[in-house]
Amino acid sequence: MAGSLPHFLILNFMLRIFCLGLALMAISGSHADAQLKGFSLGAYAETAWPDAGFNTTHKQGIGGGVNADVRLGKLGLTGSAGFMRFGGKMFSMSGTETKSPTLNAIPIRLGLKYRIIPLLYTKIESGVVKFSNGSGSAVIISPGLGVRVLGLDVQGKYEMWIRNGSSGFWGVKVGYNF
Repeated sequence: MAGSLPHFLILNFMLRIFCLGLALMAISGSHADAQLKGFSLGAYAETAWPDAGFNTTHKQGIGGGVNADVRLGKLGLTGSAGFMRFGGKMFSMSGTETKSPTLNAIPIRLGLKYRIIPLLYTKIESGVVKFSNGSGSAVIISPGLGVRVLGLDVQGKYEMWIRNGSSGFWGVKVGYNF
């Protein structure tokens, strides 16, 4: 329990910054580019391919969740909460075949998005991932590049979970925002 306290404080701080950003965007209004441009909410599905040491113990991951997007000109604030599952793999440890347990995780992310051109954006997200097997939590860092056409959002990303070292994966996230 004590090991997850710093992650809680990080998430609490990030939520406060997100809310402060929303409030500032809502009240800023004298310049046309500084007005709130839109809010969207939607669902997503994602798939993930573990890399480095993570791919020796776990198979391809799948997941889904809900996300929100608040735009302010070319910048945007993002937030998401979801579920990820990575099946365990057989691997050899000290000459003995062992199977890694399935990893179920609940990632909560907040981030910034910058629209390079109207359809193309880059993003950086951070947050906390809670492991459902009781093994604690980790900090998330996730840069990515995406395309959004009307409500359809397709994104490629690299996501790293940092806790006593790190585990990372390449992912594709597809969502629809209303």
